[in-house]
Amino acid sequence: MTRMVSELLQAFRKVRKRSVELASSLSPEDQQVQSMPDASPTKWHLAHTTWFFETVLLVPHAPGYVLFHDHFPFLFNSYYEALGPRHERAQRGLLTRPSLGEVHAYRRHVDAAVMALIEMADRDSFDRIEPIVTLGLHHEEQHQELILTDILHAFSCNSLMPAYRAESRERPRGPHSSKVATTQAVAYPIEWLRQPGGIVGIGHAGQGFCFDNELPRHETLLRPYEIAHRLVTCGDYASFIADGGYRRPELWLSDGWAMVQREHLAAPLYWRGIDDGNCENDPSGWLVFGLDGLEPMNPRAPVSQLSFYEAAAYAEWAGARLPTEFEWEAAFDAPGITQMTGHVWQWTRSSYDPYPGFRPLPGVAAEYNGKFMVGQLVLRGGSLATPPGHTRPSYRNFFPPAARWQFSGVRLVRDI
Repeated sequence: MTRMVSELLQAFRKVRKRSVELASSLSPEDQQVQSMPDASPTKWHLAHTTWFFETVLLVPHAPGYVLFHDHFPFLFNSYYEALGPRHERAQRGLLTRPSLGEVHAYRRHVDAAVMALIEMADRDSFDRIEPIVTLGLHHEEQHQELILTDILHAFSCNSLMPAYRAESRERPRGPHSSKVATTQAVAYPIEWLRQPGGIVGIGHAGQGFCFDNELPRHETLLRPYEIAHRLVTCGDYASFIADGGYRRPELWLSDGWAMVQREHLAAPLYWRGIDDGNCENDPSGWLVFGLDGLEPMNPRAPVSQLSFYEAAAYAEWAGARLPTEFEWEAAFDAPGITQMTGHVWQWTRSSYDPYPGFRPLPGVAAEYNGKFMVGQLVLRGGSLATPPGHTRPSYRNFFPPAARWQFSGVRLVRDI
């Protein structure tokens, strides 16, 4: 019991500390900005993850706990309908109050209460609160990635093109950084790894945390297929652009081509031509904006910040297709396969649907995943911004097909 308490406290402190470290190099102004409705201010992420612990853990399980601020549940609820009304998502950037200092005070207040609750718990109480604390930590790790993707989008809207500079030793480096370009170089050409298919097990297995959308483990039938041993690189994608990829409607799904026309797409979200020009005919002229600022495109780095539509169009151009999430998971440990985690989330062709026999978590947490199982596509893997230890073969990320601001890329498969 003492060891379990100690381990949970250590995990809680580590995750909560990392969120603050990720924001430590950002000014108060940086942490206030909201660049689009789908993104949130860093300050809001810091407060919302705190609200989750306060609302889901402390209020129902800590006798005598007093809310830090009566109005914070309205300001920092995200999408939990059962917990009442909330501030409009698209207007989170207007919350100049509470101040950043007040948000940090809120975090300290809740942290102290959570740690006291864990330390004072008897065996029965610990068994009740441990799953909630663990869910809250994994929830916060998801927001740690969003802190990075959202501030990167905000910085991309700034003509100064500022670089993200966090003090933490765990700060992710962008794939175009000169300090990592050689270590993230990948072999050429693609090697195709034959997978036998057959009946395979899908979903989380064994001990350890997983989200409810990874369950229950079940079997599915796969036809034989070949999967690329590596991710699609920036150099690969530049060839697609040079071949008129963004000007050829036959490569695109209907909604994707409409998006290309409507938004005048010509390259991945953060690619810039020298002097803001289009480098379709000169791939060496591309610059890529990332966590390390604006840098020359590294042709061997995995291409990133693609929508599903762009990923699918590239696959069509390459004479291949995107994997289903089940093909991806079945090949996770295939001999010779590389870059399955730690680089980019990988778009799959699978709709975000419940597994057979899916049951949402009980209580308020029932709204965590299940209600989003419509109009989304599954991404697998994990990116350079995903917290260490947060990825696993069964992890199901999901976004609408038009989403481009995540670290999302491409792995190809071919039918046999």
